[in-house]
Amino acid sequence: MTPLIASGLMFGGLVRVDTPALVSRYNRALKSLTGRETKLSDFHIDLSGFSPEVADELDDPLYLNPGGANRKFILLTPEQREAPLINQKFSTHRDILTRFWAANEAALFALTARDAVAGELEDTVFEVRTPAQLFDMGRVTVIADTTGNALAEAGRLQRLIARFKEEEDAWYDDALIAEMIEAAKKTGDVVKTPVTLTATEHEQRDFWTSHFGGIYIFQSVDHPAAITVEPAETAGPMPIRHVFDLRDRNQIARFLELNGLVEPIVMARNADAAAILRQKMDFVLVDAAASAGLDVARADRRALRNFAATLGGRLPPEFEGLAALLRWAEAGGPWPRITSAQPAYFYTLRAGPGPLRDLVNMLLSELSPLDIRQMFICHKELFYRTYAGWPEAKKAYVVDFLTREYQVDRQGTREALFGPEPDMAGASGAAAETPRVGPWGAVERARR
Repeated sequence: MTPLIASGLMFGGLVRVDTPALVSRYNRALKSLTGRETKLSDFHIDLSGFSPEVADELDDPLYLNPGGANRKFILLTPEQREAPLINQKFSTHRDILTRFWAANEAALFALTARDAVAGELEDTVFEVRTPAQLFDMGRVTVIADTTGNALAEAGRLQRLIARFKEEEDAWYDDALIAEMIEAAKKTGDVVKTPVTLTATEHEQRDFWTSHFGGIYIFQSVDHPAAITVEPAETAGPMPIRHVFDLRDRNQIARFLELNGLVEPIVMARNADAAAILRQKMDFVLVDAAASAGLDVARADRRALRNFAATLGGRLPPEFEGLAALLRWAEAGGPWPRITSAQPAYFYTLRAGPGPLRDLVNMLLSELSPLDIRQMFICHKELFYRTYAGWPEAKKAYVVDFLTREYQVDRQGTREALFGPEPDMAGASGAAAETPRVGPWGAVERARR
């Protein structure tokens, strides 16, 4: 993983903690959450306060997420708001923490100026033993306070102020006044600058989890389903009618279409379909060439064309399907009828607009694993795991490509590939009713 780290493709954007004051605050918060401390004087933290260096020191990659269900967090500085989230167990956690920052920006700025804010993404399930328990995790509550209990003290001071205003002889109650003064020393002026945190509950009905090998759960759509990465029969019973696994390509294609969750790239508004398809073909070709022992480390498009000629009949079916669609997009060739049985099928789709866009693109990354750019953008956990098994030449090509083509304009690339960011303030995520056909015609019925 060294080339990824060196190029900023892994652990990039983390916040450095390197002053005695910040390290001390971090340790107070870590002690309050886990009973442990770090001896490091310099380390990096993500959006939640997780540090890969501290994890190595403690030999515990889940030191802030025991059981993998109720992630704890440590907020030291507003810089964390733009940091990535490492070791995700649930796809919703980054959005929940980002919204928490946005809803409490002023309060968190004031609180972290003096202390660390420690908290937890709390759910009623404290340990996930079976996939069925995932359906009990419908609501996540953000619990937070400073290590000095500033919020609790602020609440107590507010109650004391209310007593002072309501009680007739409060001006003569020296004990009450002394208690108010003592509390104000810890909280500041809560009348002029209220110390409160809002928007602490979040609905969680549609999400991905890494538990049990990876499961996608869609509950807010018209036709709910769970999609497992491992064989569905190994997951055990789940309280949902439809359970598919990644082998069930036809059923997944039908599920996505019935719920209006995808659109063909060639039909997407403001998308340069030809450029996107051509790049996907390059990724497929790089994998085939690297597997054949060809040196793709520094291959440009001319070299890739030579590789295509060399491979000839050994070109994978994904390449042929994308090439047929590219011929239609560029030269008006015959319209290719690509069904879900064709390996290129899911490479030709992207998530439709809406609040489930990122989750659907994450699922499409699982179904089109040769598209290394989409996998890196939409599903980093899968990307890092897959990267470890690639030939060295392909690793070099991917690092070079992502550094040159993606890192220089990440936001622009995301919008060009997937469209504008979804409006998360909109509806619950239920999609509109759509015709019961696939983007290339009627989807064949499953035979499995």
